[in-house]
Amino acid sequence: MSNPLLKIPSCILLASLIFVLSPTAKADDSVKKRLDERGIKHEIDADGDFKVVYSYTKEKRTQLVFVSGKTETVNNTSIREIFSPAANIKTSGIDGTKALELMRESRKNKLGSWEIEGDILYLVIKLPENLSSSELETAMDIAAETADDMELKLTGKDEL
Repeated sequence: MSNPLLKIPSCILLASLIFVLSPTAKADDSVKKRLDERGIKHEIDADGDFKVVYSYTKEKRTQLVFVSGKTETVNNTSIREIFSPAANIKTSGIDGTKALELMRESRKNKLGSWEIEGDILYLVIKLPENLSSSELETAMDIAAETADDMELKLTGKDEL
């Protein structure tokens, strides 16, 4: 029995692969365009996420914010994440009591919630992909400020 894929010219297979992968590339390009429209300096990290460094000169602090380089689909809606690290859970003393406090904080937040990935506590905002450049910047500002405030509260220093 022969494999029907072997009869398809390799250039067509390559073009099909590029077509399948192109939605992610378009999404990345759309984030770059929106960041550029707002004059936001960024770099792309190893995961393909857009990394932005916020500088709070008066407080002598910095805060990282990431815009995910990919989207996820929920009920036909494309969702993008904006996230900012706040603390290392192992070194900042986050225990059960503090975790409950973070859950209470998440309830108060109008945008974003606290999540843990690996050993890092993040403020994560999940919004529809079709944000305007202004709305994206606002979400990033909120993520940076909220995460930086929590970092200071938990660690007392500019840790991450």
